[in-house]
Amino acid sequence: MHSKPADSLADSPLAQEARDLLRSCVHCGFCLPACPTYRLTGSELDSPRGRIYLIKEMLEHGGATATARTHLDRCLTCRACETACPSGVQYGRLADLGRELIERQPPSSRDPGTRLIRFALATVATRRELFTPLVRIGQALRPALPGALKTTVPAKHDGRSTTRDVLAWPEARHTRRMAVLEGCVQPGLAPQINAAAARVLDHLGVSLVAARDVGCCGAMEHHLGRTDAALDRVRCNVMASERLLDGGCEAIVSTASGCGSFARDYGHVLRHADAAIAGAAARVGAATRDLCEVIDPAALEHAVAAAREATRATYEPVRVAWQAPCSLQHGQRSSTAGKVEALLRAAGCVLVATRHPTLCCGSAGTYSILQPELARELRTRKLDSLLGDQPALIATANIGCLEHLRQASAVPVRHWIEIVDSILFA
Repeated sequence: MHSKPADSLADSPLAQEARDLLRSCVHCGFCLPACPTYRLTGSELDSPRGRIYLIKEMLEHGGATATARTHLDRCLTCRACETACPSGVQYGRLADLGRELIERQPPSSRDPGTRLIRFALATVATRRELFTPLVRIGQALRPALPGALKTTVPAKHDGRSTTRDVLAWPEARHTRRMAVLEGCVQPGLAPQINAAAARVLDHLGVSLVAARDVGCCGAMEHHLGRTDAALDRVRCNVMASERLLDGGCEAIVSTASGCGSFARDYGHVLRHADAAIAGAAARVGAATRDLCEVIDPAALEHAVAAAREATRATYEPVRVAWQAPCSLQHGQRSSTAGKVEALLRAAGCVLVATRHPTLCCGSAGTYSILQPELARELRTRKLDSLLGDQPALIATANIGCLEHLRQASAVPVRHWIEIVDSILFA
């Protein structure tokens, strides 16, 4: 697909990159059935191909129409279309460029309510020092909240065992060390996830230390079109992460696949920066690993068997439905989704059959807040596919998916490392 940027964009690096990316699209339509929103609405404009045409029009006219804004806002950026595309179109990057073009329009192009929500997401949800206290206030008030609002606030224990401290974090005692990203919303919503990861890795001979100087990964602001703010955040994170690597950490570990997917792309995000920071960004991106990539299934299976032998306790295998986040399946473009299944089996779980395993749950970062109706419909479809074989738990690898599914699920939703932790230290 060829495009000539408008004169007002002729010298813009953004427009030049978008033009180059557009050339890969051959209009074949393989992306349509892979797109969750197209499957819901049946509208060509809610498909990757349709949105690519809208981005092309924005480039050629130098501005965004209300139609372009509406349909790009409806995009989940799940990137399932990239997996399906035979031409290798980098749709996720193209969509982000389109959003940046839209955000260059006057603020009045969006209604005041939407502008307020987007501002709150970008300024509060990205800062754990603000978000976590708000969650704690919500948890304190939760018994008095009305039903619809109450479900959005996770209970403090949420059915987890209180016979042991789920937030206990082992001291760093091993030669092998890795740093774990804390993220922005996860410390408030589910601080037990990183603690569980630290305990499991400690048992396997690796000390996990919190990367406290690394803040929000920047994905939220980036996908909201606030590119300059996202780049500033990424630069700070790159410098803090490089200090950890220089200090002996062998990897930067992410327990939230959405954050990990973006952090792995830091080299591309800062490709136009000066050589020193661009090189550091590439190094940090290359050193970023999803948690499942740093745990060996055979070692875990041996550890679980040894723990059971030591306690001589009977064990009833847990029936688990695995929900592979889009950021793991399509964003990280690796075998990591299958690796989680291998680890759950190594821990002794029984993985139940699920239908439509590639279907997006509708969380997609801020999507469930900005596009609630579409997100709820996608969640309903996803839960139908996950619960068909009557699992006891749903396992996932991303905090956004976990919270979105939890609010409507008939069974508990857990990060997979929590399940492994509960089995290993039963």
